Amino acid sequence: MKKICESLVKLNKLNQKIVLLIIIQNQSKMQIQGQIVDIENRRIYAGEITVESGKITSIIEKKHEVQNYIMPGFIDAHIHIESSMLVPSEFAKIAVLHGTVATISDPHEIANVLGSAGVYYMIENSKKVPLKFHFGAPSCVPATTFETAGATIDSNGIKELMASPDIYYLAEMMNYPGVLFDDAEVLKKIQWAKYFNKPVDGHAPGLRGEAAKKYISAGITTDHECFSFEEAEEKLSLGMKIIIREGSAAKNFEALIDLLPENYENMMFCSDDKHPDDLILSHIDSLCARAVAKGIDVFKILQVACVNPVNHYKMNVGLLKENDAADFIVVEDLTNFKVKQTYINGELVAKNGESFVKHIPYKTPNNFNITSKEISDFTISGSASKIRVIEALEGQLITNEIHHRPLIVDGKIVSDTENDILKMAVVNRYENTKPAIAFIKNFGLKKGAIASSVAHDCHNIVVVGTSDEEICNAVNLIIKNTGGVCAVNGSENKMLPLPVAGIMSDKNGWETGKLYQEIDAMAKELGSHLKAPFMTLSFMALLVIPDLKLSDKGLFSGNSFSFVDLEVED
Repeated sequence: MKKICESLVKLNKLNQKIVLLIIIQNQSKMQIQGQIVDIENRRIYAGEITVESGKITSIIEKKHEVQNYIMPGFIDAHIHIESSMLVPSEFAKIAVLHGTVATISDPHEIANVLGSAGVYYMIENSKKVPLKFHFGAPSCVPATTFETAGATIDSNGIKELMASPDIYYLAEMMNYPGVLFDDAEVLKKIQWAKYFNKPVDGHAPGLRGEAAKKYISAGITTDHECFSFEEAEEKLSLGMKIIIREGSAAKNFEALIDLLPENYENMMFCSDDKHPDDLILSHIDSLCARAVAKGIDVFKILQVACVNPVNHYKMNVGLLKENDAADFIVVEDLTNFKVKQTYINGELVAKNGESFVKHIPYKTPNNFNITSKEISDFTISGSASKIRVIEALEGQLITNEIHHRPLIVDGKIVSDTENDILKMAVVNRYENTKPAIAFIKNFGLKKGAIASSVAHDCHNIVVVGTSDEEICNAVNLIIKNTGGVCAVNGSENKMLPLPVAGIMSDKNGWETGKLYQEIDAMAKELGSHLKAPFMTLSFMALLVIPDLKLSDKGLFSGNSFSFVDLEVED
């Protein structure tokens, strides 16, 4: 009798395991109905998708009453995650709410601070969440030799990165003069990309004619820096793929969107740089809605937003086909693209405005090695009748060089708030050196100062202010917090600390976005009329974008690719 009882217990345990296995198998199988958006065959039909173990096992036509649309997820074809001021895992929490399932991510910003270690940090962090980040090897660290970065990645470093299966492409080749003049080190980097059969991204704003032909013939396949219809049209005709950018500062959608109907097979969408408050509001979904509002064929739009990046970069992303990874979204309509659900590898990661991407602990590496500054560090003597002034442009990364009579007080050139000619400085964050000083127009501050350690490409401290004292106070607040963005006005200040490499927050996206909005609002209260003053500020040290910029080493002309004097000879 005892043996019979023992046998029954064993059988019962076996049955429990079988039942449990069946439950698990059933849980891994999912069926979802909706209006299937077949981009490749340009049709929409009522259907049902079956997902098992993260893969689409079948897509069938089936009558039902469900009106929501099922389509491939959106892809940002070029973004610096660091510019959201969030680490990848925190970026993912917000991005999935907009139906973004993957990105082409250039870790250029953190690489300029920490080198290849920064690239691997981004990869490691991104693997802890479902969103599919596809990182590139930063091609220009530092971007130029005319500024101080925290690290260098040479051609040997590029070889090591390109050999990694976690690296999908050679990121934007900003050093277009190096390509044009056959710089051996630049060409080695491009050759390593070709050796590993990975595409090369471009970055050549305003490059036209024979120079553009040579740049493209080197093997460079894309450009997201076109700011005119004619420039993009010419580069398309030369075989380059054009990425329409709409970020927090640079906005080229309106200039380029009319190219899409005839060139949709060779275009993509990107945000490039998107601050956290803007990411909360929208992502690639909004570009699709804007394109539809212009009457452009929805299938062409969705090929640009969902399909082309996958094919160009050989991304590990499903395109709503049988045997693909179950990466897709459910949207309310094909007009506004309001996202109801987002699935990645068959996992529901967002639903009706709620993100299911979980918080994960992460490290906060940094590279901030300077002590506080004195007011005298920001004074500059002069007697010139004219000085060079950086003219910032709304919604553009490019700047102009203008000449203006300086305001001189007691032999010192100071901010001229009446004419909106404000003092600007770039402070080396990696070693104690004398700040570089210049003057800038169109920030509009009437009092106080704003500063940031998010300053492309090397992420030194950049500051604009109405007096040397306010400028010094803003810089010291950044130094005290080992990175961040701030606005100061006398004893009043607002600060968003960025302890991760001095460019990313250790808070979640919503907290970061709220703090950023408060600082942005204060900058506007101080008089700035720019839509995104901090994003614009972050690009005023970006030497590879013409024309006049400021590095920690001095005033620089992107047109002549050389340093220039502040004072202008009559």
